[in-house]
Amino acid sequence: MTELNYVQARSNMVEQQIRTWNVLDQRVLDFIGQIPRELFVPDQFRNLAYAEMNIDIGRGQVMMTPQVEARILQAAEVHADDKILEIGTGSGYLTALLANMGGHVYSIEIFPELQQRAEEHLDELGIHNVSLESGDGSNGWDRYAPYDVIVITGSLPVLPESFQESLAAKGRLVAIVGESPMMEAHVITAGNDSSFRDEYLFSTEIPPLINAPRPQHFTF
Repeated sequence: MTELNYVQARSNMVEQQIRTWNVLDQRVLDFIGQIPRELFVPDQFRNLAYAEMNIDIGRGQVMMTPQVEARILQAAEVHADDKILEIGTGSGYLTALLANMGGHVYSIEIFPELQQRAEEHLDELGIHNVSLESGDGSNGWDRYAPYDVIVITGSLPVLPESFQESLAAKGRLVAIVGESPMMEAHVITAGNDSSFRDEYLFSTEIPPLINAPRPQHFTF
């Protein structure tokens, strides 16, 4: 696929896939229209960069569909000065979008090879307001808390309270919670009085976060 074809495919994705999936925030649409998604896709799948599918990036991890990524961004309501935590750098594509929309992104990745590839692509685009860190963020990452936005890119059977506790007042946490085949995306917003508002967004299915806490099952 030529560069011109990728530009057209990106425009088609925004208009035919994302906008029609209730993503109406023009700022989100504009940034998605600017970032070359194909750069973050493994070479063998590059022609599928704008398809409505999860794309394998290795180590059992995937790039989420463009629609899901866009809905996550819209729900996060990222502001230009926000401090953002991303659990699961993955390909680095969502990292790039968060960095373009927000102030600074702290992105945590458990697989060093994925982190390295993501860093190369971010550098290629001149995106430098990102701190990539290696580690296990399955129970949170309070090193730079509180955060205005937290995005978790793998599913969680149960959502640890540590993530909510790392939110600043009015902070937003977007997570996909549940087990196959019943996973739901939620946005949780922190109040000014230690309260939280939980809003259901949509149903989807993505691989679980590595080392995600499991629900306790009673045995008799």
